[in-house]
This record gives sequence, C-alpha cells and structure tokens, in this order.
Amino acid sequence: MDKEITTTKIAIFQKKEIRKTIYKNEWWFSIIDVIEALTKTERPRKYWSDLKNKLIKEGYSEVSENIGQLKIIAPDGKKRETDCANTEGIFRIIQSIPSSKAEPFKRWLARVGYERVKEIEDPELATKRTRAIYKAKGYPESWIEKRMRGIEVRETLTGEWEKRGVKERREYAILTAEISKATFGMTPNEYQKFKNLKRENLRDHMDDLELIFAMLGEASTTEITKNKNAQGFNENKLVAQKGGSVAGKARKDLEEKSGKKVSTNRNYLPKPKDKKKLK
Repeated sequence: MDKEITTTKIAIFQKKEIRKTIYKNEWWFSIIDVIEALTKTERPRKYWSDLKNKLIKEGYSEVSENIGQLKIIAPDGKKRETDCANTEGIFRIIQSIPSSKAEPFKRWLARVGYERVKEIEDPELATKRTRAIYKAKGYPESWIEKRMRGIEVRETLTGEWEKRGVKERREYAILTAEISKATFGMTPNEYQKFKNLKRENLRDHMDDLELIFAMLGEASTTEITKNKNAQGFNENKLVAQKGGSVAGKARKDLEEKSGKKVSTNRNYLPKPKDKKKLK
C-alpha cells in the first residue's frame, strides 16, 4: 500500500474511542479499536489475528487489499503502523463479529462517512469536532486551545520530517524521544511511567505548562530543521536534540525562578468527582 502522510483523529462510539485517519481522501479506521468497541475483549490484537485468518479461509480474498497498515497515533502518543480499513472493509469485518452492537455501529459508521464529506467541503469542521470531543471529556477551553495548537505544531514537524527523508516508524519514535528527553529529561515512555499511564495518550494528561514546553521543543526543532535544511535521519536527530534543548533550557530557567518543577506526575484530566477543582 502506498504511504501517505496521515493525521489521526478520534471518533466516539458509545464512549469508546475509535482512531481514524484520512487515506486516499476517505476515512480509514483502526480495526483493533473497532474490535475492542464491539467485543470488549481484553486481547483485541489476538482477536483480530484469529478473525483475519478466518476471513481468508472463508474466501474473503480482498482482505489484504482492503486492509492497510497506516501510521496513526498510538496510546503512547507515537505514530505507529496499525491495521486499518475503510468503511467498506469495516462493514465486511463486523459482519463476522457476533455482537449486539453491530447494527448500531453500522449506523454510526455511515454517519461518520457522511461527516467526512462535510469536512472535505469545510475543513474547519474536523477541528471543531476534535474540540467537541475534548470538551465532552471534561477539558476546559483554555486547555483545549493549547492541545489543538500542539497538534498543529506536531503535524507541521512530522510533515517536515517526511519531506526530508525520515520514513520509518522507528525513526519517528527516536526523533520524538530525542526532543522529549532534551525538553523534559524523559523520553515519552519514561514520561508515561512517571505519570503512571498505560494506554492513555501522554499529551492528553499534560497540564498547561507541560503542553507549552512540548510545543516549544517541537516548534524549535521545526524552525532549526528548515533553517539548517536538515536531510535524512542522522541530521534530523542532531536537530531534534538542539530543538529540544531550547525548550529544556527554558524549562530549567523557569523551574529555578519559580521553585517548582514543570513536569508533574498528576494526570491532567481529573476523575469525575474532582472536575470542579479545575473550573
């Protein structure tokens, strides 16, 4: 399958997040997320592996053609290649999943497809939809504004990497880790452990200052990348370290003057009973 730059969005089906991305001008959905939403299995990857073999045995020869590995944001915040299918492929897959949620999911899927048509006509709708999802989860407007800006900064950076010869998933992960380590003194994996997160998106649990410094590290990297015209993985790795160090120095300066650490092990989105504290 041809590779394209993909942008991960989140759709909600009965309070379950379904990751989706645009490929060839249509929505492609994370199959693992769909299976988890319909079956509530604790091993969605194993379920999908078994189901894929079953579909092939049943003669669904198009399974390899209608399913592709696309880079979408994983729970740890990194872009990873994930089995995805378009609306037609997902319809075929859910026909083989015994679930009382199958019919409601089909209706939901049709509605999401229509939303994509509207988003092509008016791209601002996609941004509005993402904002609405965060608001529904309980995030305040001030945080949402920073998170949305951070997403834009991140996409600008990965777009530069793509144009400059950074292609492999592992390379993206390494470059991101270099920026994070120079900015916060922790790689994303270490940061997740610091916050006691498992599958959750790291940045969805950062507070205002953490988001600001994450943006500064990536925006600085983008600026240096352009000005130095960095090419290939090795040059971009050095630039990632430099860009992250800009944010790292600013963070340390603030911590010294304020007497308080920027990184916190507190997860930003509170439990329902604590939400009033953020208002």
